[in-house]
Amino acid sequence: MSSRVPLLYGTGGFGVVGTETRVHEVAKAQELIDVFAKHGYSRIDTARFYGEGTSEKIIAQLDLKSATVDTKIIPLKPGDHAPARFREFFAESVQALGPYKIRVLYLHWPDRSVPFEDTLRVVNELHKEGKFEEFGLSNFFSWEVAEIVTIAKANGWIRPTFYQGTYSALDRSVEYELIPCLRKFGIRFVAYSTMAGGYLTGKLLEEAPTPGSHFDSNTRWGDWYHTKYDHLAPLVRDLKELAEKHNLRLGQVALRWLQHHSILTPEDGGVILGASSAQQLEQNILDSEEGPLPEEIVSALEKAWKKAKGGAMYYARA
Repeated sequence: MSSRVPLLYGTGGFGVVGTETRVHEVAKAQELIDVFAKHGYSRIDTARFYGEGTSEKIIAQLDLKSATVDTKIIPLKPGDHAPARFREFFAESVQALGPYKIRVLYLHWPDRSVPFEDTLRVVNELHKEGKFEEFGLSNFFSWEVAEIVTIAKANGWIRPTFYQGTYSALDRSVEYELIPCLRKFGIRFVAYSTMAGGYLTGKLLEEAPTPGSHFDSNTRWGDWYHTKYDHLAPLVRDLKELAEKHNLRLGQVALRWLQHHSILTPEDGGVILGASSAQQLEQNILDSEEGPLPEEIVSALEKAWKKAKGGAMYYARA
């Protein structure tokens, strides 16, 4: 059986020790890839930023079977998406990934210090050089997506065909403006943070965050995750109790909602699954392959989102 909406495996947890990652050994990373391939899935997502550049290096040492690799170039400071700097970062990704060619090249988030036209020009040049297959955006406002498509179209350059955005049962801000924009321009949506960084498992209601995980306040992004999701605790607690009433886990509910009750379609780019163990990844895959949820749970999720959306962060990086 396969999922209704395609699945990708996200390797944000791959990296050497000291890079706020959890999968450090090549052998452990290979186990995860093997599980993903065993179930018939073949799309791997990474980024130059993950593991401070070492996620891509670990991927290069793996047997990916028939899997393809998507990566993202991040502007950590203004000017990083200027043509010369962008080429440098891209060359680093190509070198790090070794034998694996880039399928989709994403702009990880906007570098608004550089005119989009300058960045798009170098992206188009790299595509014409045969360095990657498709182009994507991530964390851009919908009006920026429209501007980029217009610039690319006017110049006859490669246009974005994928967009990665944050999306879950309790984080749906993309639905109102971004998704209609993507549909208009034929851009496929890829959902990340689909479990709200793990908050939608419900485990953080009772347990301390695992060291090195998203909600570990000692990591670079820990406090940001707490700010983004901690206000959901009462809603998550109620949803967890309802899920258990139906003999379901809350994480299972979150993944099945994405597959059958969200705005996603089989034609979209897919759902990124994150996991730091083979057992966890296999469970996430199996959960994603299950059918629709009971109506009582779907209704409860709708009501929960109505309560949550007032405190939801916006989908783009301002």
